[in-house]
Amino acid sequence: MVENIIANAEEKLKSQFARIDEIAFSNQKKVLNAFIDLKVSSQCFTGSTGYGHGDIGRETLAKLYAKVFGGENAIISPLITCGTHAISTVLYGLLRRGDVMLSVTGLPYDTIHDTIFGKDNGSLEEFGVRYEQIDLINGGEFDKEKIFKTVNKLKPKMVYLQRSRGYSDRKAISPYDMKTLFEEIKRLSPESFIVVDNCYGEFVDKIEPTDAGADVIMGSLIKNPGGGIAPTGGYIVGSEKAIDMISTRFTNPSIKLDIGSYEIGYRLYYQGLFLSPHVVAQALKGSLLVGQVMQDKGYKIVPSNDEQPQDIIKSIIFDTEEEMIKFVQLVQTVSPVDGYALPLPWDMPGYNDKVIMAAGTFVGGASIELSCDSPIRSPYIAYFQGGLTYEHVKIFAERIAYDSTFKSN
Repeated sequence: MVENIIANAEEKLKSQFARIDEIAFSNQKKVLNAFIDLKVSSQCFTGSTGYGHGDIGRETLAKLYAKVFGGENAIISPLITCGTHAISTVLYGLLRRGDVMLSVTGLPYDTIHDTIFGKDNGSLEEFGVRYEQIDLINGGEFDKEKIFKTVNKLKPKMVYLQRSRGYSDRKAISPYDMKTLFEEIKRLSPESFIVVDNCYGEFVDKIEPTDAGADVIMGSLIKNPGGGIAPTGGYIVGSEKAIDMISTRFTNPSIKLDIGSYEIGYRLYYQGLFLSPHVVAQALKGSLLVGQVMQDKGYKIVPSNDEQPQDIIKSIIFDTEEEMIKFVQLVQTVSPVDGYALPLPWDMPGYNDKVIMAAGTFVGGASIELSCDSPIRSPYIAYFQGGLTYEHVKIFAERIAYDSTFKSN
């Protein structure tokens, strides 16, 4: 019975799986060519101590990310603690008193709120930066008329986009859909920095937001680009001008990117990037399978499986809080690490609501590994993501197909 449910779901997904394989092959060639062109050698894996002057591993890794992600320069560091840290570093690096930050994808992810308009914490608002926001329309489309009118009027220092959905029920945004928007923004306001939070979207498509005209993209290395083996860190890729400005906040104005050591070494960061196109494809296939099983059971999923995904997340919308919590807890039961643990909602730092999170991962909290989380608020949406192997996610799909907790048409 369960085998039939899974087989039927896989049959429905054949064309999507084939497209994902094609994208992964294209991205794997891009990554491999960058490794070869930059003459990456085992010497690059060696760490350094102290100031880290002449750290070939750090310097080559930055060049590698810049080449792969279509930028002129990059900051890649184990000392960037998470995606939120990378984003905040970019915001503080590019924005000054009197500048306008215009978000054209609505309110950014929960953990960025205190950076933008927190109180008594050195937020951008307290430093005199003005924040403006334009919401998406029709479940994930740019309100172009309003955006262009606002850009032309305000000439914002930064136009900010969040590619993935955060804790909302909208779809993620394709770099192909960004291209015409970016072209018109640059025509109207050439000096504006276009900045994209690229978390969860790396290698999901054949191009990245930088290829579409973004000045800066950033994200976490324990998501897509770390390939499931980078132990920590974050990346910032962009134009030479933007990276130079950001580097003054990453270290300080006199040092910028000239120093920085990491004694452990960089092999896992290089190897993780090399594996990333394949690992992302595995996660995408798993996301589609779980979404198909839940859709066949009568639940709404976002995006629908008829659409090409633009991040590794599948949103599953439940009728009740109890159903959602049970789903997240089931993810933990098939985790290779801490599979015996029972996730419960808790007051997680940086979030406005209690959050439940399943992440029995080899790298703590790595959401490129099989994981799931959700704020405890209506609508009750579980944000399912990751999976280092399709087979692992398929085991979870079998579990939910069998579980009678979830309704079935």
